[in-house]
Amino acid sequence: MLSIALAGKPNAGKSTFYTAATMAEVDVANYPFTTIDANRGVSYVRTECPCLEREDRCNAENCEDGKRYVPIELLDVAGLVPGAHEGKGLGNQFLDELTNADVIVNVVDASGGTNEKGEPVDIGDHDPLEDIDFIEEEMDLWLAGIVDRNWESVERKSRSPDFDIDDALADMLSGFGASPKQIATVLRELDYPDDPIQWDDDHREELARLVRERTKPIVVAANKIDVAPEENVERLLDLDKPVIPTTAEGELALRRAAENGLVDYDPGDETLEIGDDVNDAQREALEGLADTMAEWGGTGVQAALDHAVYDLLDHLTAYPVEDASKWSDGSGNVLPDAFLLPDGSTPVDLAYSVHSDIGDGYLHAVNAKSNREIGEEYELEEGDVIKIVSTAS
Repeated sequence: MLSIALAGKPNAGKSTFYTAATMAEVDVANYPFTTIDANRGVSYVRTECPCLEREDRCNAENCEDGKRYVPIELLDVAGLVPGAHEGKGLGNQFLDELTNADVIVNVVDASGGTNEKGEPVDIGDHDPLEDIDFIEEEMDLWLAGIVDRNWESVERKSRSPDFDIDDALADMLSGFGASPKQIATVLRELDYPDDPIQWDDDHREELARLVRERTKPIVVAANKIDVAPEENVERLLDLDKPVIPTTAEGELALRRAAENGLVDYDPGDETLEIGDDVNDAQREALEGLADTMAEWGGTGVQAALDHAVYDLLDHLTAYPVEDASKWSDGSGNVLPDAFLLPDGSTPVDLAYSVHSDIGDGYLHAVNAKSNREIGEEYELEEGDVIKIVSTAS
């Protein structure tokens, strides 16, 4: 399961975002370090279900009239403060928790209502743009420290006649989630001495920055747009970075209202329909939230998760089935499973995602939409429905 980590300074709204996205109860309060121990839960990314191409909608648990929700892991950890890479605040604990994340959502208080330490100030008093590079810099410096502390082992390995710097760095940084392919790509972008003994701090810091960019891409959730000065949000959107306007509190209110039958709303919808069983105060609050959604294209919580997986990580959704004509499993369930795979994945990759035995016994596959056999080099596309034929089936 892909893992998305929520990063940011204290009191930016990470725990509210987490609660809204998972509907799991966590501590939410208006003071720094509300979160001490990391929260882990299941959330979902949203895509169009292939059942929209059929006369009837599927009966999958995570499909709402063609809106398909695919599970991912969501991680909420303690907030960062300046000097986190040196252990200030709960910095080391926070940064250690990020090592297994595939992508990061940097939750920023777009209202400017919290200072650089996460302490409440008047709306607009703090410049939220300062909270963008801050997260990246703390992560880069933290990883540079890890590289520096372990560099002696690379120097020792370099004395071996069969030394390969790609292998040495991949071994050193595997715990950070860096694959050998990613390390090779980073080294092609880096100008460095052949002899590791000749590397200086600048080389190691540049290595750390490039590895972090490659292995931990970041999307910014410009949170609290319901109370943020509009110019703050516009300035954030003008950055040369992926930025999603967000109201985590609004999303949480909508999900709770939907659970109680007060609104018709599915996560990721850009509009909501207010029911009849609301009082005047509830209607006023929901209408105000509807206005915010109309201005910014929704609450942004679902959009941030979707952008992280489908755009930053460049993943797609594929649906394995046993019956190519009915698009069902052996029990007749239509489109019961959905898998997230990197762009460029093949039917063989999908087979291994289902089960290692299915992959080991792979024979061939059928594209259920066209009802044609496809080769093992076929590159899957978003929404493909695939029947896998395997000796282990």
